[in-house]
Amino acid sequence: MSWLFLALAGVAEIGWPVGLKLAQTPAGRWPGTALALACLGVSGWLLWKAQQHIPLGTAYAVWTGIGAAGTFVVGVLVFGDALTPLRALGVGLIVAGVVALKLAH
Repeated sequence: MSWLFLALAGVAEIGWPVGLKLAQTPAGRWPGTALALACLGVSGWLLWKAQQHIPLGTAYAVWTGIGAAGTFVVGVLVFGDALTPLRALGVGLIVAGVVALKLAH
């Protein structure tokens, strides 16, 4: 169950930078801020739950890795961020690191 909490925490982690991006426009200021704060709270609580059975360093690295890779994908698909081979390689390395941490646990 802890790994499910951690995966969900990582997915919720994607929401706060997306909320901050949305908050950069006048129309999105309050909805984006609300999204960011809600996702921070949910993500933090789920990370706390996951850390009850997963070591701190592993939980934090997996949490940030899911958040970073997921935010990258949202940036490319929704906000038109550049997708270059080197950027894709970088995110691939993050994902490989997350997988390695899970396999090592």
